[in-house]
Amino acid sequence: MSGFIIFTRYSATFILLLIVSFYSSIIYFLLEYYCIIYKPFNVLSQFTSGDGKQTLRDFFDVPGDVYPAGRLDYDSEGLLVLTNDKKLNHQLLNPSFAHEREYWVQVEGEINDEAINDLQNGVDITVDGKIYRTKNCKAMLFKIAPVVPDRNPPIRYRKNIPTSWIKLIITEGKNRQVRKMTAAVGFPTLRLIRYRIEKCSIDLLQPGEMRILTSGEAYHFLFPNRNAPHKVNK
Repeated sequence: MSGFIIFTRYSATFILLLIVSFYSSIIYFLLEYYCIIYKPFNVLSQFTSGDGKQTLRDFFDVPGDVYPAGRLDYDSEGLLVLTNDKKLNHQLLNPSFAHEREYWVQVEGEINDEAINDLQNGVDITVDGKIYRTKNCKAMLFKIAPVVPDRNPPIRYRKNIPTSWIKLIITEGKNRQVRKMTAAVGFPTLRLIRYRIEKCSIDLLQPGEMRILTSGEAYHFLFPNRNAPHKVNK
């Protein structure tokens, strides 16, 4: 039998399993999933049951291993990143990267320059029962209200109290931070939209809509000029 390799049905099965395992690994790598969504108002940032509240599952059909990278409060709207890429998820949630997050905020009252300056220079808010000073950020008034989708239900207008819109760009994400910041300067938040994270925005999206990204797009938009883990465009 010299010069011949004897294959039994067991060795053939083993080889077949190796082949299947190899190609399954390739398929899994190729099936990494990235998309951005416009989370509507009053929707939980999760796919699991919401005890009667609407969740992302009511609006978006994605693979079962895909989850939000981060979150938005139930009463906030705007950009969420969905992915099954654990490396991207970890990097996106890592505060050391200090990702820019841009929020469009409708506040109660006509906000003034003093309040804008206070927001930029940091204000005291409560985090986990302790006083926390927010980091310097960018804050500016929209002289003309931005064009945004109608909210369902709309905010509660009070006849004699005007509202104004501001843009806040922060690099941290404490619990309900933006709402606490505007309240700290005397202008409670009425509507909160996360417009972008770094170069990734909800431009052209409506509430409940999504846009699929390639891995190359996801890493380029979310980690511009950063030492994020590199992914080959697929």
